[in-house]
Amino acid sequence: MSRIPAVHFTKNSGARHTGTVIFFHGSGGTGDLMKQWVDLLVKNFSFPQIKVLYPTAPLQPYTPAGGQMSNVWFDRRDITPKVPEVISSLEQIESDVRNLINKEVTSGIPVNRIIVGGFSMGGALALHTAYRWETKLAATFAFSSFLNENSVVYEEFKNAANVPPLLQIHGNADDLVDIKWGETTFKELKSLGVEGEFHTMERLGHSLNKRGLLLIQSWINKYLPEL
Repeated sequence: MSRIPAVHFTKNSGARHTGTVIFFHGSGGTGDLMKQWVDLLVKNFSFPQIKVLYPTAPLQPYTPAGGQMSNVWFDRRDITPKVPEVISSLEQIESDVRNLINKEVTSGIPVNRIIVGGFSMGGALALHTAYRWETKLAATFAFSSFLNENSVVYEEFKNAANVPPLLQIHGNADDLVDIKWGETTFKELKSLGVEGEFHTMERLGHSLNKRGLLLIQSWINKYLPEL
């Protein structure tokens, strides 16, 4: 059974639902707040053929917050790429993410008509999903995100010919997740054969912005076109 407590969504605006986007929030957030944030920045972040899901992470102890309970997808030892990943925590969320994807597949949406992406920790979760757990997805995106050095993603990477393309976006004034961490993640994945784009947002801190969301919107339309 999934530990994800709630999933908010934007229904497709057309007659047919032929694709799904799963948008993961950052640490300490919720799916509802993520949806509100996106809708505030882009008034029409909706698609005739696509349902956008905004799930909420399970409530669990979070080490960088002193072990306090927080809505996070997985635990970290610290917010830096230099520490090892908490593999046991990643294994727990893998089951939840697979359940989300399988629910869409059971409803009639093929895996190659699903995109996963996210902000901050949610973007890291999307990278684990697209390059470890479900490599037949249509595409992925990550905003202000990074993978740890020696990430299990790099270790388990198998075949670049069959993995989703990546859109990565990062603010060059991000004081929580250094843009260099995001750039290194992108370069590492690119060296393994991942195709994609990296966009720098000038004077943007650890935040979404309208320009970045419009890039994501175009990315979604490119890889989940109307049928």
